[in-house]
Amino acid sequence: MVLTCFTACSVSYKFNGASIDYSKTKTIQIADFPIRSSYVWGPMASIFNNQLKDEFASHTRLIQVKRNGDLKIEGEITQYTQQNKSVSAEGVSAQTELAMTVNVRFTNNTNHAEDFERSFTARSTYETTQSLNSVQEELVTQMCKEITEQIFNATVANW
Repeated sequence: MVLTCFTACSVSYKFNGASIDYSKTKTIQIADFPIRSSYVWGPMASIFNNQLKDEFASHTRLIQVKRNGDLKIEGEITQYTQQNKSVSAEGVSAQTELAMTVNVRFTNNTNHAEDFERSFTARSTYETTQSLNSVQEELVTQMCKEITEQIFNATVANW
């Protein structure tokens, strides 16, 4: 009979794609992202900032700190735009596309080779028969979720 013994490894692999060596990386500092876009919807920054922090809180064991984190994420919401997406047979706009872009600066104080600055974008389309006010919260929430997942994957899902 062969007895196989496995030793515990300190790298955690989860189904969400996070691969973090918790023996070296214990904390994360996530700064609030201000809006630097010329077109602004007030609640957008708080929706984004809360979702970003929640993404790391719910999918990692990292402790969120105000300063000197092993990992540091900061940046700004650089663009929030809307444009016509398609035109109907009558020649009027049928769909409008919202787009949101976030610039991110990531610092890994345990491995600076992983540092980066990059922009992440999400888009969402709605029927022009709907008013922006009636769909804006839902669409911004969806775009924030998509961007926070992109940021999560780029920073701690090193497959």
